Amino acid sequence: MQLTSYTDYALRVLIYLAVLPKGQATISEIADFYGISRNHLVKIVHQLGGNGFIKTTRGKGGGLSLGRAPELIRVGDVVRNMENHFYWVECFNPDLQTCKLLPDCRLKHLLMVAGNAYLGILDGATLADVIPNFQFTLKVKAD
Repeated sequence: MQLTSYTDYALRVLIYLAVLPKGQATISEIADFYGISRNHLVKIVHQLGGNGFIKTTRGKGGGLSLGRAPELIRVGDVVRNMENHFYWVECFNPDLQTCKLLPDCRLKHLLMVAGNAYLGILDGATLADVIPNFQFTLKVKAD
């Protein structure tokens, strides 16, 4: 089970915004902090905003902030909204099902159960559960 870098960066954006004392940042600030492409981050921020995870404010003094309290943002919801599919293996994708073991293979069912358990664990965690300690907040503020 592996997340795309797109989802990884989305989670990092949310964590960054959650630990900021001022609660607001710019895309450039976040891109510089993590050393990732600003252009790539724009797409991620757009999707996070469209799903209500963040709020965006244009103009002078604008920026990004969390769309709701960290305790109300479920990690599983973020992952489901950012990933385009959960084809853990080829046979999950109806367009690519060329496996000679289907329909008798039991591996597909096992992987589906494992994938659901994986997402279930993420559903049990909120952004508040994964926020780094206060020391990290001070480092971000000092940068």
